[in-house]
Amino acid sequence: MHTPSLKQLDQIWDKHSDEWRDPLEIISLNQNASNVDSKLFQSFISGRWWETIEKLGITLFVTREYEHLVLAYCIRDGEPTISYYPLPHPSGMTFDKTTESLYIASTRNPNQLFRFKPFSNSMRRSDVMQNRVDSYLSTKPLIPVSSQFVPGCTYLHDLAMIGDNLHANAVGHNAVIRMEVDGSYQRRWWPKCIELNGRARFDQNYLQLNSIAAGNSLKESFFSASTDRVSSRRPGHKNFKVDKQGVIFSGKTRQPIVRGLTRPHSARIHHEKLWVDNSGYGELGYVDDGQYKKYVELPGWTRGLLLTDTVAFVGSSRVIPRFRMYAPGLNVDESVCGIHVIDLNKQKITGSVVWPFGNQVFSIVAVDTKITSGFPTRVGVKRSTLNEKALYYSFIT
Repeated sequence: MHTPSLKQLDQIWDKHSDEWRDPLEIISLNQNASNVDSKLFQSFISGRWWETIEKLGITLFVTREYEHLVLAYCIRDGEPTISYYPLPHPSGMTFDKTTESLYIASTRNPNQLFRFKPFSNSMRRSDVMQNRVDSYLSTKPLIPVSSQFVPGCTYLHDLAMIGDNLHANAVGHNAVIRMEVDGSYQRRWWPKCIELNGRARFDQNYLQLNSIAAGNSLKESFFSASTDRVSSRRPGHKNFKVDKQGVIFSGKTRQPIVRGLTRPHSARIHHEKLWVDNSGYGELGYVDDGQYKKYVELPGWTRGLLLTDTVAFVGSSRVIPRFRMYAPGLNVDESVCGIHVIDLNKQKITGSVVWPFGNQVFSIVAVDTKITSGFPTRVGVKRSTLNEKALYYSFIT
């Protein structure tokens, strides 16, 4: 056995000592987190994008799953502000107003469920320059406070608060699960179509059950899927039929109440109306008397939906080349990755942000800017790792 020299040992130990020092790497469990490609932040902003965000008084969070990135947009001290957080393949998000917690699903294998809470104060310590931490008091950035691991086969997609409990689409189980405080999960709902001879098929993804329109209970909620037929052709297969095969299930009956959709995503209930992104045709629409009604067309694969009293924020994505067959109603080559503001009175786009190097949007969530203005790390501002280290060293949420 070769005995290393002291010089060799010093070199190895110095390398180990230098690793995992950047808070951005540690909180995202990613040693490349401090080197996010700046091209991913480039954007074209048009119309009343910033004016709408300012008028609503919100911080808008967006997950861009294939770029492993979560972005936050707000107006801070009268200035447009963008912040970010690197995360492995982020998908569904939801905000729990009761606990002021933002939950984000990370769907690499194994899946993770991240929980964030706003920074509220810091511990007074003699080994910290307090002004470095106090600079965050007015902005209340989100701090990760927990990460829960679940098996990769759950394939978490949408997240939603139903009642007082956090629920998620376990796409790999064709079911909706409730996330428990002890780190476990329980299957709580599934459509009747996966039951064969009285036994539910949880063994693999048959339906792409991918979004939750959350009501006050599971029975008052609705769930979208790419099909209601269990077959040997499964989501991900090139011969998996998608055109007009999508459905929305009733939580109460566990049967489809709407048919004829194509890869539907982001089902949401707003003012007692059920809305949905008809992704494969680049549409936002709603359900009227059991029928899907197109409301507006957008320039890409629609996924991600946030509705307010006056506007809707809708995500559009590019289509991964190998999945072109899943978008029969789109001009795939002209699709863009972005978020679009839809005036619900005028039924038209009034503002957008488009990322030319972007790929796919998954989820959109709004939080009152008084609660948080986003993440500690800002786009376009040189990082102060000393400030960030002080923040994560002594934060209180």
